[in-house]
Amino acid sequence: MARQDFYDDPNAPAPNSIVPGGSAVVIDDAGRVLLHRRADSGLWALPGGVMDVGETIAAAVAREVLEETGVRVKITGLIGIYSDPRHVIAYSDGEVRQQFNICFRARPTGGAPHATEEAREVRWVSPDEFGTLAMHPTQRLRLTHALDSARREPHIG
Repeated sequence: MARQDFYDDPNAPAPNSIVPGGSAVVIDDAGRVLLHRRADSGLWALPGGVMDVGETIAAAVAREVLEETGVRVKITGLIGIYSDPRHVIAYSDGEVRQQFNICFRARPTGGAPHATEEAREVRWVSPDEFGTLAMHPTQRLRLTHALDSARREPHIG
């Protein structure tokens, strides 16, 4: 299913749903972040996805990271809650979501990065490379919050 992200765009379609989802900033011992290039949009992003009935949001994020990247993780903290109504995601089936994402910090515990059905490419990325990657502004915001060593409280917004 194709996906198109809109941000602060007056021409964006009106949302018709909100779905609980989550993502993870997975940081390895070298300080690199696990990113994947989405199959549906071609943009680089944090791994994550939506929560299923019967699981916690942390379990959903750990499951989605493994499914999308091949890397097992342990959730270690909260980066923030992202629900900006200016971020709208339109899918080819007619669903238009308002963003609702709980972003966690995580560390890898096993597995190896590899491409999947949802990710054209998966790799560990040094923070100095972020500027060279095509990425949605909301992904950059989460990365900025995650890597800000002076930040003491999670983002709520």
